[in-house]
Amino acid sequence: MLELGVGMFGDLQIDPVTGKIQSAQQRLQEIIEEVKLMDEVGLDFFGMGEHHREDYAVASPEIILAAAASVTKNIKLGSAVSVISSTDPVKLYKDFATVDLISGGRAEIMAGRGSFIESFPVFGYDLKDYSELFEEKLDLLLKLKSNPTINWTGKFRKSLINQEIFPRATEGGLPIWVAVGGTTSSVIRAGRLGLPVMFAIIGGAWEQFQPLFEMYKQAYEDHGHDMSKFQVGVHMHAFFGNSSQEIADKYYPIYAAQMNRIGASRGWPPYQRSQFDFGRSALGHLIVSDANQAVEKILAVHEKFGLTRFSTHMDVGSPDHKDMMKSIEIFGTKIAPKVREALKA
Repeated sequence: MLELGVGMFGDLQIDPVTGKIQSAQQRLQEIIEEVKLMDEVGLDFFGMGEHHREDYAVASPEIILAAAASVTKNIKLGSAVSVISSTDPVKLYKDFATVDLISGGRAEIMAGRGSFIESFPVFGYDLKDYSELFEEKLDLLLKLKSNPTINWTGKFRKSLINQEIFPRATEGGLPIWVAVGGTTSSVIRAGRLGLPVMFAIIGGAWEQFQPLFEMYKQAYEDHGHDMSKFQVGVHMHAFFGNSSQEIADKYYPIYAAQMNRIGASRGWPPYQRSQFDFGRSALGHLIVSDANQAVEKILAVHEKFGLTRFSTHMDVGSPDHKDMMKSIEIFGTKIAPKVREALKA
């Protein structure tokens, strides 16, 4: 089975002329409406990112997910991602266990390093401990999920001695995924631990990730994990419209502006239309198209990698709310049914 869903970072609209930033209050209300529609059109999951910047609306995904739980019935609700390196895993587990209880067992955690590093100074962590923090906190989070009473000692927080952890998630609930980019050590760690992985394919040609998929599967098998429980997903930037050319022309200025905002702090050259058009090609990392082209590309990626989950990152640059709602509607009513039907054949 291939699950289909949407990931968001909560980008805020920025006026290209005045530089005025959309209010977080407005965007948060829009997000709840968008998740409600995802549920209504039958999408399988929603993921909410975590950022601590002026141009993003969401710093605490679990709060958004709790609000979304109150207006949805079936859709799974997870982070995308929780930046665990700068988070207290005990608080994170408790918060998501609460969302799991509110939603009737629909909550998930996706642990990751995040796209930015602003959370480290915000929460008082040193970037020199970047890798050690992630490994230690992931270890603690996994133990918290498995044990209501925990004994644990680490380097970056006080030990937990016969500590009871409540509330608990629903029985067998609160899956923990790991998000990875192109780092082999992260892929191998996830396979060793038997954790589901979401690959972020947000640049270049998507087929270039094939060695990492093989590496992950090999590590998963080598460490004796049950292949019947094997889960792997892909996260790609996407936006849908009735006409491929029209939606590409409409979305390009929004997408390019966001790439240039991010790139300005990372030394990237100005984003070009040729990059966007390659991304939209059969080989590229973008799905900005009508329903038929989207179905073809999703099926191609699924066939290549043997996916169990496909995530569309749909709010890059914060398109207009009406266009977001239209894109979600097309995904749920036109793309998802065709993908599911094709996979039954």
